[in-house]
Amino acid sequence: MIIIDGSQGEGGGQILRSALALSLVTGKPFRIENIRARRKKPGIMRQHLTAVNAAVEVGSAHVSGSAIGSPELTFTPTALRSGDYHFAVGTAGSCTLVLQTVLPALILADGPSEILLEGGTHNPAAPPFDFLVGAFLPLLNRMGPSVKASLERPGFYPAGGGRMRVTVTPVRKLVPLQLLQRGRVVTQTARATVARLPYSIAEREISVVRKKLAWADDCLSVKETPDSSGPGNVLVLAVASEHVTEIFTGFGERGVSAETVAGRTVKEVLEYLDSGVPVGRHLADQLLLPLALAGGGAFCTLSPTAHTATNIEVLRLFLDVDVKVEQQDEQVWKISVGGKG
Repeated sequence: MIIIDGSQGEGGGQILRSALALSLVTGKPFRIENIRARRKKPGIMRQHLTAVNAAVEVGSAHVSGSAIGSPELTFTPTALRSGDYHFAVGTAGSCTLVLQTVLPALILADGPSEILLEGGTHNPAAPPFDFLVGAFLPLLNRMGPSVKASLERPGFYPAGGGRMRVTVTPVRKLVPLQLLQRGRVVTQTARATVARLPYSIAEREISVVRKKLAWADDCLSVKETPDSSGPGNVLVLAVASEHVTEIFTGFGERGVSAETVAGRTVKEVLEYLDSGVPVGRHLADQLLLPLALAGGGAFCTLSPTAHTATNIEVLRLFLDVDVKVEQQDEQVWKISVGGKG
């Protein structure tokens, strides 16, 4: 039984989700204590409980401590099962974080799967749908599986009500991935979307992008989404290069101007472009687990986040892998994953 301290590192829900994913793949049971101990409301929240329940279903697992507010959980998988699944968070909790929990196992399962997820598809504190389909899944598919996602209805925080469908064709073994060079930038696009909010908000965000990034007008667009359950706004900036596409997102917030939202997102893009690295900070965090399951790979990125550092520690508990984090220069870091020995 692997024992995990949920207060280590950034001390959030990522530790629980990564542990669940790795337990499903390896078949190793674990017990986690002090779940989300560094958060204002510690313990299991609704979206974490949905992730636990999803893992229980996919892994035919035995679990104790699976309740909202619980600070501890014991998880024992018995058999990985592919198939058709429906997971509903029930709030604006992130669909993509629930998917993140079960996808590593399903891409290595013995048959195809289809997953219907309901909840939040565009959350400020989670990978949004646009990042999933534009940045992460294309790289994951280069490692062997075929994972396709479609958005049936957007779900913005706090109303939620989104709906997305994912189909998975698995492989027996993942192929290692090397992303050390970005290559030349091929296209750059910006799209501002509003749902049940003034169209002018999106126009103001695009105006900031036009001014600060000087991208051509035909690369900029404004969109209104009529089928959202609640109000929402997302700005999506995409940088497609020869070897990778990176996605940067900003979300409208009550009391925060459209110009501020766009300015923050543009700042991320400028840092990424200036560094020359292929992999941004959020994508780096997402790539670690599949590279570890492949038994090898490497990528260059910006300075690692606390999420990345914590993920590395959890990986080492379940897998016999060696993860090296080396600073190459002022802006560039190289993360390498390989089997020990």
